[in-house]
Amino acid sequence: MITHPIPPVYDACSTILILGSFPSVKSREQGFFYGHPQNRFWRVLAAVYHKSVPQTVVEKRDFLLSQGIALWDVVASCEIIGSADHSIKQVIPNNIEKILRQAHIRQIFVNGKTALKYYGQYLREQIGKDAVCLPSTSPANAAWSLERLVETWRAEILQINQ
Repeated sequence: MITHPIPPVYDACSTILILGSFPSVKSREQGFFYGHPQNRFWRVLAAVYHKSVPQTVVEKRDFLLSQGIALWDVVASCEIIGSADHSIKQVIPNNIEKILRQAHIRQIFVNGKTALKYYGQYLREQIGKDAVCLPSTSPANAAWSLERLVETWRAEILQINQ
């Protein structure tokens, strides 16, 4: 079993919660979310908000909080081979209720179908709130261009904070 090593990012002003599935090997090594250079998460979010792409962990954290975004993962611990979501087994979910108690989350998004699957399996009923599934920013989701990801993420995310 591998335990999720990265604490959630959020504060009282967070209005959007984005949940991934489980951090990649690179993310676990760096100690922060979406650490693999091929993952398009930071490029997509920066484009959604017309900002430059944050580079350091501090810049990434500050970027998220300045946009009212909370970030974490559905899975707290699991068996996983490398970074392959399809190999996830023995899931223990994260307790996202602490975020929901301390922040005013208006919408929960999941980054990809694996996160949606585990959200639905382990968290949907206890939270009592549906999650909107955004197309995965993973390089494994090659069918989606960066431009198409940005367009879809922007349409969903920006309607929440209007």
